[in-house]
Amino acid sequence: MLDKTSQSIETSVPANALSGRKVLIIVENLPVPFDRRVWQEARTLKAAGAVVSIICPTGKGFEKLYEEIDGIHIHRHPLPLDASNAREYLREYMAALYWQTRLAWKIFFGAGFDVIHACNPPDLIFLVAFPFKLFGRKFIFDHHDINPELYEAKFGRKGFFWKLLVLLEKLTFKTANVTIATNESYRQIAIERGGMKPGSVYVVRSGPDLSRFKRVPVNMAHKNGRKFMVGYVGVMGDQEGIDLLLASVDHIVYTLGRHDIQFCLVGGGPSLEALKALSISLNLSDYVTFLGRTPDNDLFEVLSTADVCVNPDRVNPMNDLSTMNKILEYMTIGKPIVQFEVREGRFSAADSSLYAAKNDPIDFALKIVHLLDNEKMREEMGDIGKARVSENFSWQQQIPNLLAAYQATAK
Repeated sequence: MLDKTSQSIETSVPANALSGRKVLIIVENLPVPFDRRVWQEARTLKAAGAVVSIICPTGKGFEKLYEEIDGIHIHRHPLPLDASNAREYLREYMAALYWQTRLAWKIFFGAGFDVIHACNPPDLIFLVAFPFKLFGRKFIFDHHDINPELYEAKFGRKGFFWKLLVLLEKLTFKTANVTIATNESYRQIAIERGGMKPGSVYVVRSGPDLSRFKRVPVNMAHKNGRKFMVGYVGVMGDQEGIDLLLASVDHIVYTLGRHDIQFCLVGGGPSLEALKALSISLNLSDYVTFLGRTPDNDLFEVLSTADVCVNPDRVNPMNDLSTMNKILEYMTIGKPIVQFEVREGRFSAADSSLYAAKNDPIDFALKIVHLLDNEKMREEMGDIGKARVSENFSWQQQIPNLLAAYQATAK
């Protein structure tokens, strides 16, 4: 019998569960289908019988302003480059609101929709959705990031803008008919801070689609002639702790004298160029490869080649309460992990990870080396991670809650 967790999304969804429904998904921070979670949601809703339209920004490899993929209608719009200060963020958000509003009304008078499904950040899309509620449309808030904590993690302070973000979050929850939370910590925030009724909050984790996210043949070129490789996948931003990882690499290479380890980092973001410059200043260029954003096949190749994968996210309220997609992706490929001690990171990975002391790059380095020098431990931890994803966290297991959230909007 075929394991249900390995079935495709299309064969895992109850037929016609959402027949006749029309859905508009709005996402600002990534293009679709590059945003894997949003694309999985869209494919699930389409497979359940819904007509699905998406509004998102353009991005590298996704420049078309409109295209239909797998029967899903994708409307893209331009956005300013990655913001790094308050003025640039304001410019980005105003441009996004303009395009989202314009395209939403275009879709409303075209294909139509009965539900707007808003994916943050930022917590501003309720402004686009609110007028349509006057026409009886429902609003689902898909809570990807806790923005007050994200602001604090990025800028190291609270103040006026932090208070503004708290207000916008409350208004978003107040506007929402239903909230989708990515984990139990976010569910509690929706209830306690957002005032949502417990029955209106559904946990839908960002689990990998096991029919697509699989190990592929290794590519030894990524190891740069070295025995071991450590992999990282994720955003290159200030709060992701890549500077701490580079400090760990410096300790491994120049203090421990380990010249047999290559580090391969996949992902783009506002800090990418600064991190490359930091790597050069530490004389680590030969040991650290920055690949930038890559297609999925290249991403799978890097993860399959890695002996250990890392998550150097700093310990702070944002990262403590958030489930990082990369952790579940590492586990799906069967790779042991090193990360700092954070609540949701430990909940996801359990014994498939080692946990370094809070924001301590030296301890992080020692954990990496310890794993690389213990092949049996790596294999056992990798097996634990794969089993946890298969049994608890795959996308196929999130489908019932996603459909339940939508069915709740029909009541």
